[in-house]
Amino acid sequence: MKHIRDVLRYRHKDGCSNRQIASYLQLSPGTVRNYLRRAEAAGLRWPLPSDLNDEALSALLFPPKVLPDRAQPNWPMIHKRLSQRGMTLERAWHEYRRVYPDGYSYGHFCVLYRQWSDQRNVTMRLHHKAGEKVFVDFAGTTVDVIDQVTGEVTDAQIFVGVLGCSNYLYVEALPDQKLRSWIGTHVRMFEFFGAVPQIVVCDNLKSAVTRPRGKNPEINETYLDFARHYDTKISPARPRKPQDKVRIDHLGQFADPCLVVVLVIVQGKFQHFR
Repeated sequence: MKHIRDVLRYRHKDGCSNRQIASYLQLSPGTVRNYLRRAEAAGLRWPLPSDLNDEALSALLFPPKVLPDRAQPNWPMIHKRLSQRGMTLERAWHEYRRVYPDGYSYGHFCVLYRQWSDQRNVTMRLHHKAGEKVFVDFAGTTVDVIDQVTGEVTDAQIFVGVLGCSNYLYVEALPDQKLRSWIGTHVRMFEFFGAVPQIVVCDNLKSAVTRPRGKNPEINETYLDFARHYDTKISPARPRKPQDKVRIDHLGQFADPCLVVVLVIVQGKFQHFR
């Protein structure tokens, strides 16, 4: 408040310019302009009333902001819908704004959701060692590949691998989820990383696990031969154990179609693209 009183005195009593006032008080010119603009809006000039203390002056120049009463999103319903395939927080926000055009902005919407989610979620911190694990799976959504000659549309399966410690990501689109595609994409993933992790953590898809058995699943024999060749281990995530596949559960959001940039075509049909 002392600076504000000095700004008003220099301006109205001494006739100093904004730049001079800023130099005298070691303030920015923008701050000086802001103080003068607020004082003019409040009808204040120099000298100030003798009974105007600092608290009253602050209330006149910096009144509290009155936030508009906006419609609150249904956070429990939004949280439940986010578990559905293809559902994102941005899509939930668009649906919210269609119903409430004057609702929260997207950034504020995300902040409020995280605050609500943090209050209800019990989390466990997991530590990952560098180079120890890679988490692999197919993303839930597919990408349409259109043959420019025939117009035929093929669904590309999106494979994603992510290193546990660094979150370093590998994404590749495949024609199917069969064993040949599954093994081939692992080979190309290792080539991309330039190293082989100690453990490959996968979900219980058929190309990896022949028969899920809790702690002792039956792994596909070809997949085991692949692991022996690369001197690595296969560790399928246990059913209903989210801590085993914390990275796998988030692979879908990593597999943005814009990451797919190179298409490989053999005998008229695509084999894979990265």
